[in-house]
Amino acid sequence: MSGFWPLVALTTLGSIAGLIGGIAFLYIKSWTAFLNRYSIPFAAGVFLTVALLGVLPEALELASPDVLLTTLLAFLAAYVLEVFVVDVHHHDDPGHNHLHKSSAKLVVVGDTIHNLLDGVAISAAYLANPGLGVVTALSTFFHEVPHEIGDFGILLKAGWQKKHIIWVNLVSACATFLGAILIFVFNPSELLQGHLLGATAGIFLYLCAVDFLPQTQKNTNKKESIVALLLGVLVMFVVISLTPHH
Repeated sequence: MSGFWPLVALTTLGSIAGLIGGIAFLYIKSWTAFLNRYSIPFAAGVFLTVALLGVLPEALELASPDVLLTTLLAFLAAYVLEVFVVDVHHHDDPGHNHLHKSSAKLVVVGDTIHNLLDGVAISAAYLANPGLGVVTALSTFFHEVPHEIGDFGILLKAGWQKKHIIWVNLVSACATFLGAILIFVFNPSELLQGHLLGATAGIFLYLCAVDFLPQTQKNTNKKESIVALLLGVLVMFVVISLTPHH
């Protein structure tokens, strides 16, 4: 069980700690505008850097170049998942003052699946290289902050009480631990670890291309967005550079 508790700590960083964005949305409105303005472009820079300079090189080292096909398939799978399972966000437009309870529940289901995959990604990265596990957990945290703001907002509009929203999302976040523990217990071969990392890179790139970068372009202050994006790139480049490799 060596390395189990450090993995639990990293999983906590990537899941429970990410709820700070949603809680800030519910109780500290002044934080919400700041987080929405800067965390999304910052997260875009983080995910691009981690995917291309951290996760993908490690995947190629553990597996053959065929891992790039896994990256492509994961990118496409993320798109299909968002379209058919988690695409409730697009129904939440200003013209609708009410969000159906079934749609709100679907948001929770989609978020739980998303958290499970986060746990798989963190654990696979950690088993391949503990330093890469730290990098992946950090990137997951930076992603979860703006993501939870969106989810909390949808559930609040659906008429859910604040305490109920927090407890449901706390339980949903526990799926991250389930994903991490499953990978840790089964301890996949290096080849499978490589393909899991390839899939992680594909999902990270999808989030950048479809979620973060388009939202960054909508920011009225383009200079602030670019600075935040470049800062995310710089921070994770430094972290990856200082991370021990095999």
